[in-house]
Amino acid sequence: MTRALHRWPGLLAALLLMTLALSGAALSIFPAAYRVAAPQAASGLTVATLAQRIEAVYPTVGQIRRAPSGEITAYWFDNGVPGAAVIDPTTGQGVANSDPNQIERWLTEFHRSLFLGDNGRIVMAVGAGAMLILAVSGIFLVARRTGGWRRWFSRVRGPMSGRLHVEFARIAVAGLMLSSVTALWMTASTFSLLPDEAMPPNFPSQVSGETGFAMADVPTLASTPVSALRNLTYPYPDDATDVVTIETDTGTGYIDQGTGEMLAWADLSGWARVSETIYMLHTGQGAALLGVILGLMALCVPLMAVTGTIVWLVGRRGRPRIRGNVAAGRAETVVLVGSEGGTTWGFAATLHAELTKTGQAVRVEPMSSFNPARYSHAKRLIVMAATYGDGDAPASAKSFLDRLEQAQPAPGLPLSVLGFGDRSFAHYCAFAEQVQTRAEALGWHQLTDFDTVDRQSPQDFARWGRALGQAMGLDLELTHQPVVPASQDITLVSRRDYGAEVQSPTAILRFALPRRSLWQRLTGRGLGRFAAGDILGVVPEGSTLPRFYSLASGRRDGFVEIAVKKHPGGLCSGQLMALEPGDTVHAFVRRNPGFRPDRSKAPLILIGAGTGIGPLAGFVRGNTRGRPVHLFFGMRHPDSDFLYGEDLTGWKQDGHLTRMVTAVSRSQAPSYVQDALRTEATDVARLIRQGARIMVCGGRGMAEGVSEALADILAPAGLTPASLKAQGRYVEDVY
Repeated sequence: MTRALHRWPGLLAALLLMTLALSGAALSIFPAAYRVAAPQAASGLTVATLAQRIEAVYPTVGQIRRAPSGEITAYWFDNGVPGAAVIDPTTGQGVANSDPNQIERWLTEFHRSLFLGDNGRIVMAVGAGAMLILAVSGIFLVARRTGGWRRWFSRVRGPMSGRLHVEFARIAVAGLMLSSVTALWMTASTFSLLPDEAMPPNFPSQVSGETGFAMADVPTLASTPVSALRNLTYPYPDDATDVVTIETDTGTGYIDQGTGEMLAWADLSGWARVSETIYMLHTGQGAALLGVILGLMALCVPLMAVTGTIVWLVGRRGRPRIRGNVAAGRAETVVLVGSEGGTTWGFAATLHAELTKTGQAVRVEPMSSFNPARYSHAKRLIVMAATYGDGDAPASAKSFLDRLEQAQPAPGLPLSVLGFGDRSFAHYCAFAEQVQTRAEALGWHQLTDFDTVDRQSPQDFARWGRALGQAMGLDLELTHQPVVPASQDITLVSRRDYGAEVQSPTAILRFALPRRSLWQRLTGRGLGRFAAGDILGVVPEGSTLPRFYSLASGRRDGFVEIAVKKHPGGLCSGQLMALEPGDTVHAFVRRNPGFRPDRSKAPLILIGAGTGIGPLAGFVRGNTRGRPVHLFFGMRHPDSDFLYGEDLTGWKQDGHLTRMVTAVSRSQAPSYVQDALRTEATDVARLIRQGARIMVCGGRGMAEGVSEALADILAPAGLTPASLKAQGRYVEDVY
């Protein structure tokens, strides 16, 4: 509901909102310009003194006005000819023409009514209302995306258009709410829907009938600072029944022109003060800096309109359209989706279609929308959750676990959890497992056993579907065709081959960094920002399922580099190993934020074997700050598969690498990387006590051996690999 409230007013009123915002931003410049240009009255200058100075220059002055910017204007008649000028309060002399700025008048009328009179005012009020709806709904959507109010300013991931949309919203939302509320107030006041703003005092019934009292001697004027003046109106010439009228920040009064006595006074009402404050907040008149700030915030509106439209278009293309998606309150089956890249939505759409065919009323929505109170007719919940990075929740599942904690398990509402991931990653379906474990602990009844889908496997999905159908008493056969990920062609520019002598062909492949168009940047297509340790997905010819390789380079390096080992019968590795410079492959980047060096200066211990050296070499290459880095690398033979051997030697000379310890498994004294750790146990323990961070990359067997070795090394210090992992000081990228 919140997303719909945000989406449709934004799309339908985009042009009107941009018109409001841009014209408002342009108008915000004028109060600041007037404030800078206007001669300002000195502190302590009184209205009496100002009037005396102006009268000396313009004896027939009839009115003195002071604008919120501090600009003072005098009006007079000279032989029946009206005159006016902006006054220098120091001298009383006119220093500038007082004619209104025609551009400002044009913009003001355009901003208020589009030159359409009252009908135009109503249209612009509708635009202000749409702006308010967008601002309020946007606040809740940003909080949902970032994982809660406490994480409002946390970093946002995803395509550039989505990130920019959120950042602009963070900057502008307060100002847009203020501008829209004040605009609606002013429109209501224009159409007399609010009480009168000010009530002047009753005109005095009796006056002295005398004239000629000097303004400089009027006690009220002598005690009123110019900074409080709004308007001083002289009596009509030769009319002894007229009075001097003074308007200030506190009220309005009438002064006898013959005695200088205050005849009547009315304080500014509370309602009038509120209305004037509203006017000031909306226009910036009297608050030039605020006006400029609001104007800058208004400039975010067209930017948000563009990025929001792109987000909507990309979402429609990236997420399958689910026809017949019933309202949450009418659904018998509620399917909750947690997805980062959008592929899990495709599986959810397939499930929705098949269940709908059986007569089920099905609702599919993001996990972040989870609210059991909305599911009044639901008989079952199905959670389809992918995992992001180091076991984290994907974008559409933010705050789900917190919502699950707060919800009471509903009787007769069983839960089924299906995880999506890639078994080659260490944290395979970790988030889905968290959901399953937490749901069981909270007492949610299980509809089916926890299950997983590996690498978008249609077979895994069909197997789970049969189990779900059996639990529901249905003959359910789920046939899903995975969507090929959006990829970009990258061209091989060089390769270094290793491993032939030990019958283990391996290569370091370097691809040219492809250019990205502005559209690709905004929509997140193509190879965007990436760093060593992120994942390169390669889609081999003849398959729709990508294979993943750890990146040994970052975008700043200017190339894309991976280390590949040829596996017997491996479709993708075989194609990659057959590449020659100039050949291309289809690839995309997947972030892996959990496997990156932190920004601290503490020592870094890198441990890897075989092609696991890839991202570790990337970390060493990027260590331009001279952080202490200790590398433990396992290989079969230094003459055949010492990947990055020459580079590592050079990086050590350049100060990027502090120490390198190698382990050779095919030598007269075979050793593995875990053996090298035990040999250097004293130094390893010392580095860890100094706060070192450990990063491990390679095969599962190697990683298990490393963990066992470190457990023995750390035992005397009362530490364990598990405790270091809990502190974020032990991370793995294991396949």
